[in-house]
Amino acid sequence: MKDNIFGNLNEPDERLARHLEEINGIKHLHRRSPLDPIPDQPITISVTTGGPHSYDSVRCFFTTDGSDPAGKDSLLVKLKPIHVEWDELAWNYVCTWTGNLPAQPAGTLIRYHVVGHQAADGKWLHADSQSESVGEADNFALWVDDDPVPEWTRSAIVYQVFLDRFYPGDGKEWNEIKNLGDFFGGTLRGVIDKLDYIQSLGFNSIWLSPFFKSTSHHGYNGSDYYTVEPRLGTNAVLKELIEKAHLHGMRIIMDFVANHWSKDHPTFRDAQRDPGSPYHDWYTWRQWPTDYESYFNVKELPKLNLKNGAVREYLLDVARYWLREGFDGFRLDYAYGPPFDFWVDFRRACRVVNPECWIFGEVVHTADVQLTFGGVMDGTLDFLLARAIRETIAFERMSLAEFESFLSMHESFFPVEFSRPVFLDNHDMSRFLYICNDNKMKLKLGALLLYTLSGPPVVYNGTEVGVTQERPMQQGKQYVFEEARLPMKWSKDADEDLIQFFSRLANLRATHPVIWKGIRKLALLDEEHRLYAYTIENETDKILVTVNLGHEKSLIQLSGKDLDSAQDQLNDNKCEFVEGEIKIALEAHSSAFVCS
Repeated sequence: MKDNIFGNLNEPDERLARHLEEINGIKHLHRRSPLDPIPDQPITISVTTGGPHSYDSVRCFFTTDGSDPAGKDSLLVKLKPIHVEWDELAWNYVCTWTGNLPAQPAGTLIRYHVVGHQAADGKWLHADSQSESVGEADNFALWVDDDPVPEWTRSAIVYQVFLDRFYPGDGKEWNEIKNLGDFFGGTLRGVIDKLDYIQSLGFNSIWLSPFFKSTSHHGYNGSDYYTVEPRLGTNAVLKELIEKAHLHGMRIIMDFVANHWSKDHPTFRDAQRDPGSPYHDWYTWRQWPTDYESYFNVKELPKLNLKNGAVREYLLDVARYWLREGFDGFRLDYAYGPPFDFWVDFRRACRVVNPECWIFGEVVHTADVQLTFGGVMDGTLDFLLARAIRETIAFERMSLAEFESFLSMHESFFPVEFSRPVFLDNHDMSRFLYICNDNKMKLKLGALLLYTLSGPPVVYNGTEVGVTQERPMQQGKQYVFEEARLPMKWSKDADEDLIQFFSRLANLRATHPVIWKGIRKLALLDEEHRLYAYTIENETDKILVTVNLGHEKSLIQLSGKDLDSAQDQLNDNKCEFVEGEIKIALEAHSSAFVCS
């Protein structure tokens, strides 16, 4: 089964094409150090030049008052070539240039352009876009402030609610449907009615799928960012949900789409009717009124021109409004689409309203690209780790050695202050239980890793009760996302054993902050028997996680230092201690959680 998480980047040819594109011409690609500068700290920016043209000068024009760096009052830094490397894939040289932006006081918004001078033809080209025109240039920005990731997010356990498929509400039944794209009938009232259930599983945060006025079951084509879709409820019911969730000790996270919205949005309709519309420049027209940029060329979803100040301010006002209404953060849909400097403005605007709001993006891309969002937002969803868990446990295509190698370097690559919410599945990928061939024990192993690694765990509603799917998402040349969006199971249809397992995991994670505060070390890797274990410890606490990924019962035997009186807190496996060693007999696809 193909797991199409990374789209075209799954294919070697596509990765090669991306690599060649990124080293050809003049490229900045948001490379800077530090990622998230604090006050009075110098900032180094890096640029590469490569391809058929030679560059003899690279310059950075910047401002420190938030104004356009293309203006006459911008400041200048000249970058210097520091080294040349041979790139084997491009079969050519690549030169790296660096320059330092001066340290700035707290609250400074730096905007900048990078341009390079081609020696042969005298052209000045803007980095990344390769544009000669300032109007088409990529805008870069940095916010200098002491603004760490909110502390509460490190202990977050997030429940993803896909509204139309979650719960209709007490006393209501699911709609009769003709196909998976129909409306099943989930509502905001249904979420309110299930707050006790969500809390009972240990979740302290809820991520709501889009609830704006929309013609789809998923809501990612909103046409009014201030009004709740009537099928789902009303603004008053949403307000009630936020307030009652807070009374339950849970935070609420909004799914925010800034890259595009529906063709039914009033501003787009007006812009299509009248070339003189004040909203005309909110969009990018190839040929007005029918040919315009859209999300993956889906005409239903016109792309917003976020270089336009008016549409940018509109979206910032929307974000401010919902934070004032009580939302605690944003999951940013397709965060790779909008320009980076928009997200810098977004974070600044949000932090003014709620300094504790959590802002993380959906960036389905490589590790280096995800890392560039550090300092722009709090972090990104950890698609790379999700893929590794799926490949190792569900598909068994990644060896334990490969998984541990990936995991150890992954944890080193991303700084502690970069938020990495991780998951087993979501509404855009095959259900974890389905790719495990409905092997519930494998799902439990995946959940154990999810809850005992440092990133905040995110559970897609239904994963914890055994929701699967009937058919693969990839059907011929089509990708049918709805296959992974079957409705939630309730009452007798829910798997009570899985529910209790997820509840125990949440309790263990909440009881042992060492999971996200401590240091993880490999304790056992037995490829032949598919046995794997790691410890996480700090000065006050230590845990041992052991898993048997094999198909036969096996004995795990390793050092039991600081664990000599411990018991398996997860599955009640018997632990024996002999001369400083711990022995645990694990059934096939079973696990243990031992703590000091």
